[in-house]
Amino acid sequence: MHKPTERVVIITGAVGNLGLATAHAFQAAGDKTVLVDRSQDKLRTTFSSIADSPGHLLAGGVDLSEPGSLGKLVEDTFSRFGCIDALVHTVGGWRGGKAVHETDLGDWDFLFNVNLRTTLLCDRAVIPQMLRQGRGKIINVASRDGLKGSAGYAAYSASKSAVLRLTESLADELKASNINVNCVMPGTIDTPQNRAAQPNADFTKWVEPSAIADVILFLASDASRAISGAAVPVYGKG
Repeated sequence: MHKPTERVVIITGAVGNLGLATAHAFQAAGDKTVLVDRSQDKLRTTFSSIADSPGHLLAGGVDLSEPGSLGKLVEDTFSRFGCIDALVHTVGGWRGGKAVHETDLGDWDFLFNVNLRTTLLCDRAVIPQMLRQGRGKIINVASRDGLKGSAGYAAYSASKSAVLRLTESLADELKASNINVNCVMPGTIDTPQNRAAQPNADFTKWVEPSAIADVILFLASDASRAISGAAVPVYGKG
């Protein structure tokens, strides 16, 4: 049996702002990480120091919208490490600014695919292995906007609201199997992209990726064993 400090954690979107902070948090805690992105080159560049480490796996070329690609990810992870202790799904997207009747249907499709479909498929992919193990942690990323709709952001809010309902439903289904399913709800994340898009905003009120990663680390730990179906607000000072 592996030690608690040697958890095997799959992290999607590992080269993104939140994924990178999350990966660093788990690695600092001594965990084995499976880092997922479409591009193997980006993974090797971003994580060059551990690219060839037996304690980590760079899983490039994974299509999170395709069950077959995720099935191979799970197989590769199990083949390398023999278990999957936690999944952290950080992939998502944002579009907004138009009224519902003016929003292109392609934007609706994009947001529901990147925010809901990838979450659904990633969660589904790891559940059978976690059921066989008799344990597991799943942490999804929703948003404060999933709690309440507002003008111009209907598609984004609806897609993130669906992530909340999915998280709650999975938690209820899996709680008797010792699998905890929770999500975090960030406010505006302090990233270079968001600063460029909103140059006049008060960045001090935004939440840092590392602060969100700390909450994710807690939800993946045994200290959160009594928590399932939670949507944890991580708004910073906003």
